[in-house]
Amino acid sequence: MSTVLLVFLIYLVGMVVVGIVTARLASKSIDDFILGGRKMWTPVIALSEKGTDMSAWLLIGLPGQAFKMGIGAIWAGIGVWLGSLFNWVVIATPLRKLSGKYNALTVPDYFESRFDDKSHMLRITSSILIVFFFTLYVSAQVVGAGKILASTFNIHQVIGMAIGLSIILFYTMAGGFIAESWTDFFQGLIMVVALILMSVVGIIAVGGFSNVFAKVGAIDTKAVLLSAGNSGTALYLGLILGGLAIGFGYAGQPHIVMRYMALQDTKEVKKAAIIAMTWTTFAVAGAIFVGFIAIPFLRGEITDPEYVTLAFAAKILPGWLVGFILAAATAAMMSTVDSQLLVATSSITEDIYRKLINPAASQKHLVLLARIFTVVVAVIAFVLGLSAEQAVYWLVLYAWGGLAASFGPPLILSLLWKRTTKYGVFTGMIVGAVTIVVWYNVPALKGFLYELIPGFFFSLFATWIVSLFTQKTGTQIQEPTGN
Repeated sequence: MSTVLLVFLIYLVGMVVVGIVTARLASKSIDDFILGGRKMWTPVIALSEKGTDMSAWLLIGLPGQAFKMGIGAIWAGIGVWLGSLFNWVVIATPLRKLSGKYNALTVPDYFESRFDDKSHMLRITSSILIVFFFTLYVSAQVVGAGKILASTFNIHQVIGMAIGLSIILFYTMAGGFIAESWTDFFQGLIMVVALILMSVVGIIAVGGFSNVFAKVGAIDTKAVLLSAGNSGTALYLGLILGGLAIGFGYAGQPHIVMRYMALQDTKEVKKAAIIAMTWTTFAVAGAIFVGFIAIPFLRGEITDPEYVTLAFAAKILPGWLVGFILAAATAAMMSTVDSQLLVATSSITEDIYRKLINPAASQKHLVLLARIFTVVVAVIAFVLGLSAEQAVYWLVLYAWGGLAASFGPPLILSLLWKRTTKYGVFTGMIVGAVTIVVWYNVPALKGFLYELIPGFFFSLFATWIVSLFTQKTGTQIQEPTGN
């Protein structure tokens, strides 16, 4: 057995063990399965938030973009950093406070309680959007897993997809939120260590940091420019806005904001924020630098930029460390898929079945149902992944944009503006989702600007203007009673 395979198998066995250990803890109630009973250790929640956030995009998509365009990929990294900071500073504390007072386990649950929506309009709409976009999101991650394993072990991509998804399904079904948070914690550590390690070794391989830009520039003069070679002002501005716009997406990601809802109390927000932002700084910088510094080593050798991380590791690292990098790349995918599966499953089980169909369902029955729906969503995502032709980078950005535009503006206004109404929130969700789908599928529009930008601002305007015109007829924010 090769050293690479041995190290990778040790990692996979570790993830399975976590699922077995946490299975009993997650079986007590649906509250434990969805949010871990709001009793988990703060550092685990903090790194789980980041592992969940970054996905295969961090180890596959972002280094691939840096390898393809050069240092110009930094704009996407800045957007990610600012978006994460915004969430921790603006969203985390009020959402944790209100979700706790409403005893809301999910984002749809929060919206319905916040606006006392007895029609269930917000719950149903948000649940449908979550299942739709998360199924696409999971599909992108599964494709990423297939690319990683196929390139490393010379197996078919479909087999790689099946292996990665099977492991995730096991521990997510077994341990729910508790299992996926603890696995995300360890996966987050693996990911950041791997990126820092590859960056340091890469610098040594080119003869020191002072040689990096010279070596890269000798291969591609555009790669050392922040403009990535875009000569026109409009093109350069589009590159900057497209990268920074990724940050607009953070407030609208249910799998991320659920971590704030799962904190023990609001006092833990500051501690978690410091841990999360420190991780983000090192991880994002490392991902960009890995793709950038790989240019003089691999340009012309690989045709798909998204294979760069593993190809670069194989070129500069010994076998056992290549196995570690493989584990990190797989962790990037797993740490997001498990969370997305859980959120999609929660929307079906908690928001639709328990709240609208069978309120008297036992906790044991709900947990069983949640596990069944986890399999169903995973299988659908796998089938979609079989026909996916787009790169992981763009698939992720599409799903990210859809969730961002649908939920970001309504959530922000519901937390910060008391005049927001349920009709405003409903309209914002629909306008945001429709804008993303239409903009993405019209080549002229997509080529002009990343769909998240118009989607976010159209949703924001729709939520605001409809709320203004429905002050008397639309149910406004309901303040919870009690502690």
